[in-house]
Formats: sequence, C-alpha cells, structure tokens
Amino acid sequence: MATTAKSLQPRIFSSFLGHNSIRSTQPRLHHFRIDLGRRHVSMQLSRTFSGLTNLLFNRRNEDEVIDGKRKRLKPGNVSPRRPVPSHITLPPYVESFTVPGISSGLEIHDKKGIESMRASGKLAARVREFAGTLVKPGVTTDEIDEAVHNMIIENGAYPSPLGYGGFPKSVCTSVNECICHGIPDSRPLEDGDIINIDVTVYLNGYHGDTSATFFCGDVEEKAKKLVQVTKESLDRAISICGPGVEYKKIGKTVHDHADKHKYGVVRQFVGHGVGRVFHADPVVLHFRNNEAGRMVLNQTFTIEPMLTIGSIRPVMWDDDWTVVTEDASLSAQFEHTILITKHGAEILTDC
Repeated sequence: MATTAKSLQPRIFSSFLGHNSIRSTQPRLHHFRIDLGRRHVSMQLSRTFSGLTNLLFNRRNEDEVIDGKRKRLKPGNVSPRRPVPSHITLPPYVESFTVPGISSGLEIHDKKGIESMRASGKLAARVREFAGTLVKPGVTTDEIDEAVHNMIIENGAYPSPLGYGGFPKSVCTSVNECICHGIPDSRPLEDGDIINIDVTVYLNGYHGDTSATFFCGDVEEKAKKLVQVTKESLDRAISICGPGVEYKKIGKTVHDHADKHKYGVVRQFVGHGVGRVFHADPVVLHFRNNEAGRMVLNQTFTIEPMLTIGSIRPVMWDDDWTVVTEDASLSAQFEHTILITKHGAEILTDC
C-alpha cells in the first residue's frame, strides 16, 4: 500500500497515509505538490477548487458519462468499522490512535525475520487473489471488504489498513479513475469496471503488502492494455533489483515503459520499506529521479507503480483518503513486497 506525506510534515512516504490534519467545513478536493530536493510531499487546495468541486459533485454532473459509457465515480455509503477478536495481535498504531508516518531506517531481516516476511507475504497474496475472485457486476466493494476482513482474521492476522490514521476499512478498493485509497462502500461494481484491491496483513509482527488490478465483467481493450502495461512495469522494475542497485533505477524502468505506451506515471504516491512497521525507508519513486540510495541484502520494500491513461494530477475527496485522477481517466496499479537476495529479488507476495 503506497504512501504520501507524513501528516503533511516534511518527508515523502508511501501512499497509505492519512491527511486528517486538514480540516474544513467546506467540501474539499486536494492537489498534491512534490519537492524532491526536500524529500517532501504536501497538499494544497487547488486554485480551481470551486470549479473542480462543481465538476465532480454537483447534481448536473454527478451522473456524467465518461468516454460514452461509464459514469464518473462518486462516494457511496460506508458501513461501520468491523470488529477484531481480542486474540488477534494489533499493530502498535491501532492502540495509539496516531498516524505513525514513515520510520527512518531500512527493514533488514535475519533468517527468522525473512521467514516471518515470507509468511505474511504469502497470506497477503492469498487474500488478494481470493478478493479478486469476488469481483463481479453487482458486488459492492463493502462486500469485498467484509470477505477480506474475515479471511485475514481467520488466519490469525490483522488487516493493517484498519484504523491506520483513521482509515475505516480493512482493504483499499480503487475503482476506475480512483488512483488509490478507495474506501469500500455501497457502490455495486459495474460491467466494464477495473478495480485495484490493495491488501496488507499484519501476521506475527510483520506486514505483507500487495495489490492488483482486476477486471469486472466485459472490460474495454484500452482498459485491459493499461492494466497489462502497469503489471509489466512492476515486473520489469523487480527484475532489475539486487544488492547495490540504485533505487532510482526502479523509477527509470517504470517511467520508460509507461512512456513507450504513452501512459502517465503518478508521482505523488510511492513505494516504501515494509516489515515490522507498515511504512519505512526507503522511499521508492516510480518516475525518473536522481535520488540517492542503494538496495541492501536482506531488506524488504514495496514497488507499486500507478499509471494513468490521461492526467497524472491527483485530486483527493473530502473523506481524506480517496484519490482520483483530475480528468476522471482510468488508473491502474500493481504492488509487490520484495526481498533483496544475493541473486536479485524474491517476490514475497506471489502465489
């Protein structure tokens, strides 16, 4: 699960971080601004804020049809937070009710830690693939959340997103133009939708983080191609990883492949170290950059590119989580947790 800014404090981090420090009595849509020199991502209200709000949410446009077929995404009803049995170990951030942000230092593991990461990664992958089988027209994302929640609990783990910075659900479900952090709700999936399902589990003190984009019913070829190229960009990025490799090569690999197919690369949401904490160093950028840093043997982190057909500018809904493309163009994402080995990289979240 990707991250953005540490409660708007100076530091880039993975896309899964809340922005609950911003409060307003008006409906809000946020744009993001990135400053790589300062390793900082911030949010600011768009100068065209009122125009965007009208475009996305007023009655005239709420049923606007995009590309002649699908309707622009809009919020549904969110059900109450699901309970977690007392025997399940909770991540520290759940009890503290604070956003922990990104932890400094890499997630480097000994033999026992590697085996624990393999176990959490395997469970996350199984849950992700199970969730994908539920994607059908008429199924709500809330129903997917319920099934994911129950499967994680039944396997003795905790759904890491639940309660992280106030996130109300156990999985992220991002449909069509939603770039990331979609909150499961009452909206039924429709024939032709694409949906990213982002799963993170906390098992025996270690997080496993993964996502994939699935097809709902009969999907148009242009959507299929976007999803295929996004998956290819992740696979290519993983293939160049290994001890001593510069992190910035990940960004170049993803960006080059996206450019080849004329897709945009979302810049404000990044991969991250993962293991005993949900979000740790390094910051993994998915676009060309000159950031320093090299991969280290036995470390774990995520790579999670997000590509778009149109605009790469993210707009945040006033739920402080859901991020959509400014022009309602389709977005796709894939994510794996990887382990750096002597011979390259091991995918921990592969089935």
